[in-house]
Amino acid sequence: MLSKLNVIWIDAVTCYGCTHSFLNYKEISSLFEKVNFEYHPLFLSNDLEIKQCDLLIVEGALKNNYPRLGYSLNELISKLFFKAKKVLALGTCAVYGGMFGEGLMYNKEQKGHYYKCRDKIINLPGCPPHPDWIAFVLDMISENKKIALDDLNRPKDIFAYTSHMGCTRNEYFEWKIDAENFGTKEGCLFYFQGCQGPFTHSSCNKVLWNEVSSKPRAGTPCFGCTEPNFPKNDLFKTDTFMGIPANIPLGVSKRAYLTLSGIAKSLNNERLSCKLINYKCGDNNEDK
Repeated sequence: MLSKLNVIWIDAVTCYGCTHSFLNYKEISSLFEKVNFEYHPLFLSNDLEIKQCDLLIVEGALKNNYPRLGYSLNELISKLFFKAKKVLALGTCAVYGGMFGEGLMYNKEQKGHYYKCRDKIINLPGCPPHPDWIAFVLDMISENKKIALDDLNRPKDIFAYTSHMGCTRNEYFEWKIDAENFGTKEGCLFYFQGCQGPFTHSSCNKVLWNEVSSKPRAGTPCFGCTEPNFPKNDLFKTDTFMGIPANIPLGVSKRAYLTLSGIAKSLNNERLSCKLINYKCGDNNEDK
């Protein structure tokens, strides 16, 4: 039987959203059978010791001269970083810096303080990350399995997708039929509401939140919270130039996008257009 994974979880500049997400993991009791938290600021655990561990988890951004447990934050992270076998940057603040400071490996889109040590870092962005993502990483490390990472050190099993994949509004996106307001059941949220799903690496529409929903399913655009440029200016706006989106969905050339968009608009999918019109008029029944 494998020994438990010894973990030290440090709170940097954080709102504790990642911790609260983790505590919502549906099988958390079985996870505690595999993981021993030597320290966590909110769990019942021992006082922090500067010691070796299998995994150091950093939740939150780094910030100079920020006091933490008798050290400056950056000094504390440095002391623990080099004693850990692996380091998990948990959440967008720890990965990219978010709004408050800088991340372990990145400072927004620039190289961060620990970039040269990237071989021992796993990045798990999200504001917050899905609890299943956190459990996946802990399971893989506890079972001594290799985690395939992308070019930003994010697990490919989670971030090889875009948030757009699995979105229930994809057909509206393809036919360029847009919702004009938040909270609607029908219509695409990309053009008018600033949805970042086509540019955002995540499995949010494949691994649903609370096993039932996601932002687009609830009528709210994807904010792109797993990407280095989060939060972007004008969060609910799609930048356009002469009516054309400034950014084109990942993997599609601008020429191909414009060609397909023109064809879709000229053909006019009456079934989807009627669904959107009926929804606006208060008739939420599916078309027969």
